[in-house]
Amino acid sequence: MRTDKATTAVVSPPHTARVRTHGATAVIVAALVLAALNLRPAITSLGAVLEEVRGDLGMSGTVAGLLTSVPVLCFAVFGVAAPRLARRFGAAAVICVGMAVIAVGLGLRPFAGGTALFLAASAVALAGIAVTNVLMPVIVKRYFPDRVGAMTGLYSMALTLGAGLGSAITVPLADAAGGSWRFGLGAWAVVAAVAVVPWLVMLVRDRSGAAAAPPQVTATGARITRSRTAWALAIFFGLQAISAYVAMGWLPQIFRDAGVPAGTAGMLSAVTMSMGVPLSFVLPALAGRMRHQGSLAVALGAFGVAGYAGLWLAPAAAPWVWAVLLGVANSTFPLVLTLIGMRSRTPSGVVRLSAFAQCTGYLITVPGPILVGALYQSSGGWGLPIGLMTALLVPQTVAGVVAGRNRFVEDELRPG
Repeated sequence: MRTDKATTAVVSPPHTARVRTHGATAVIVAALVLAALNLRPAITSLGAVLEEVRGDLGMSGTVAGLLTSVPVLCFAVFGVAAPRLARRFGAAAVICVGMAVIAVGLGLRPFAGGTALFLAASAVALAGIAVTNVLMPVIVKRYFPDRVGAMTGLYSMALTLGAGLGSAITVPLADAAGGSWRFGLGAWAVVAAVAVVPWLVMLVRDRSGAAAAPPQVTATGARITRSRTAWALAIFFGLQAISAYVAMGWLPQIFRDAGVPAGTAGMLSAVTMSMGVPLSFVLPALAGRMRHQGSLAVALGAFGVAGYAGLWLAPAAAPWVWAVLLGVANSTFPLVLTLIGMRSRTPSGVVRLSAFAQCTGYLITVPGPILVGALYQSSGGWGLPIGLMTALLVPQTVAGVVAGRNRFVEDELRPG
């Protein structure tokens, strides 16, 4: 994996963050928020109209199942390219192009006349999302080195909001166009195109100020795979993502199988997802004020154990309680993003750590939802799958405690 190797990166000196005008800061914040809003609708919007897409394109059930697992695999595969691209062109430039690529991919999907083109267009959009996923923590570290927690909270909250909007708004958009799923999906290309604008402004500002604040070159010579903290973050990231994707894909069915009406099951799933909106802002800000963040990983793990225990013992007795508990537990994602920004000293270190943690983490995630589905099918119930998810919270919490220690990966890579 290229992210393991030594890297040389061009970064701006720390004082550049202090001499920005309020207008420049507003542009950067707007760029972060708009980019984050576009990192999940490509996935959640499709889920809302998947049945219509299958019927119109003649898509088989196997291919439809592949569509639900492709995003995680694309995030792992395409995210590997982010460090090399950032070294050559700069993180902001790569994200700017990433937004444009997302817009192109989403804009092509409505014109697909068959499954192959639809899959190809989806892969294009997911490639743009993958590199942006990796580089967002780098932008936070570069422009807001003293506010990593707060700014990570802001963009992760926008990311969560974007995921919810993709699921909630796509069907009404399609209905407004006479039931056209093509319009419902294609509308998100416009949102991605709008997000390109503030990134272009950032690039112009950065280039105009380059003479006054020349970049400096930093280099590291050790593989990041030698860092225990990097591995802990990758494992923490991967295991929490399994829980999140299982909840998104299977939670409504768990409630329905327990006798909860389909409409209520959908609302319960929405509650679980919506819990992440406020917590995506609160948790990173809280983590940024703490010296050690392991206690947050323990607390979130405890919420998960309580939620899964309720699903296992009495899923229909207090379903709203279990939905809230799991919603809190699945808010681990913004904590991981915050730790990626806090566990490295420089933006060049963050890009290596972010790429390694996210790409390795998503590879860990890939078999999780598939295994849960296989256990459900083979056992005919949810006891074994829920037991597996509960058991995975143990290594997830341990990895979170290790990742939450107050140290930097660069220090672990120094000889001696």
